[in-house]
Amino acid sequence: SSDLFYSFFITLGIFLFLRAKDYYAIGLYPIYFAFGAVYISSLLENKTGQILKPILIALTAILFLPVYNIAFPNRNPAYFVNHPDKYRKYGMLTWEDGKEHPLPQDFADMLGWQELARKVDSLYDQIPRSENTLVLCDNYGQAGAINYYSKRGIKAVSFNADYINWFDLNKPYRNVIRIKDRWERERELAITSPFFGKSILADSITNSYAREYGTVIFTFIHAKININERISKEIASEKTAKKLPL
Repeated sequence: SSDLFYSFFITLGIFLFLRAKDYYAIGLYPIYFAFGAVYISSLLENKTGQILKPILIALTAILFLPVYNIAFPNRNPAYFVNHPDKYRKYGMLTWEDGKEHPLPQDFADMLGWQELARKVDSLYDQIPRSENTLVLCDNYGQAGAINYYSKRGIKAVSFNADYINWFDLNKPYRNVIRIKDRWERERELAITSPFFGKSILADSITNSYAREYGTVIFTFIHAKININERISKEIASEKTAKKLPL
């Protein structure tokens, strides 16, 4: 219907205006694929349509090939860096900040995920009574990466986005693995270390192509305070500031 037609372009227009990430619009397409498939199928029921069906299928495959070579991260990072013009002309090196970077944003986003999860797993295993360790991230991307790629079944959380609702405060925490953005390296140690018996800047993301490059991983062991109580207050404060239900 006309409502579906206009809603599609209005939604895309809003995303473009706000410089949203490309994949934010992915939820739109399944609906239109379904309606479009039914509509096109009805148009191809006649004799001419029967001839056109295999042609359209072949055409779809042929058109996909150049897109596959440009729009998909099927090359290693060095290739993107050494052939920037190939991607620059399609605007693929411009991120949501409006600046040009060595890699497409979504590719750079993903590069540090497995490294982060692997290093958090390693640190988690080294901490005594690791089951009483909270893995706290700066943002939902870091938490999601750890939760997906962790081999230890770690459930990382964050005060960012919906993760603020996923804290398990029924478990008494004694230690914290804290993931922070690189520019907070010194500040985090100064602020948090007085509350723990042992504080270590344990590791960081070292892949220079990753968007999370330099992200630091701290371990804070043997808490001197009630971590659960402190986290509970922080959650309440964040929800109040964001006008979320407590």
